[in-house]
Amino acid sequence: MDAYYQMLERDRTRFYYCGTNRTNESPLGAAALAGTPCAIDRALTAEKLNFERVMENTLDAVSARDFALEFLSDAAILATHLSRLCEDLILWSSQQFAFITLSDAFTTGSSIMPQKRNSDAAELIKGKTGRVIGNLVALLNVMKGLPMTYGKDMQEDKEPVFDACDTIILSLKVMQGMIDDMDIHADKMQDTLHHGYITATDVADWLVKCLNMPFRHAHHVTGALVALAEKNQCALEDLTIAQMQDIDNNINEDIYTILSPEAAVASRPSYGGTASEQVQKTIALAKKNLNKDV
Repeated sequence: MDAYYQMLERDRTRFYYCGTNRTNESPLGAAALAGTPCAIDRALTAEKLNFERVMENTLDAVSARDFALEFLSDAAILATHLSRLCEDLILWSSQQFAFITLSDAFTTGSSIMPQKRNSDAAELIKGKTGRVIGNLVALLNVMKGLPMTYGKDMQEDKEPVFDACDTIILSLKVMQGMIDDMDIHADKMQDTLHHGYITATDVADWLVKCLNMPFRHAHHVTGALVALAEKNQCALEDLTIAQMQDIDNNINEDIYTILSPEAAVASRPSYGGTASEQVQKTIALAKKNLNKDV
């Protein structure tokens, strides 16, 4: 889930800078398009209204909708991230995975299959992602052919912004509810780790690092080991050393130290990797960042 935290943290910073950086400019005083002959102080009104600065060019001030486009772009990226998380939640909650169970508050019974629960909330968030992306595309299409300065076309800027805002707020609330209420089946996840030969890549890496085997050959040897395990209907770690040496006689007992899923996880201590110390560092940094504005 840390990968999704990283994605959502980028979304958080995008929205923060959307409201405090490039778009926080005051158009006030640009008048219809070319400023005004009246003695006004644009900087003063910008300061009073908590803008960071005034827009430098009055033609641009009248016709720019960057603030709306940046918001819609950020919203579309966030919606995409939520959609990806929803797709994983749907897969994880299926009978084939059974890693999690979504609560009754966010699922409904199937209209035809009594035993089935539909992950409606997650599916609706996925569906609404297209709506948010569509709002961005809609306003980009409004703006793409406009000459300087203002055109009535720009009245179409409000509906996509308001709709995207409402949709994103609702999606975030539903996502929070789903995650807060779901049950996680760690035992099922643990059991699944021992199926599918997920440590095969670690075997290939071990052959390269410990036996100085070229990776192309290591890939071939690993494939032969997996085929042998499949034939015997067992895990890689259940193969005997004699069976492994029938495939390559340089393999030794040390190979068993890397065959468990736990060893595979621990073997990646690089920054951002899966080793326990790296995961703990990432969690600590995430908690620290959540207490900051950005």
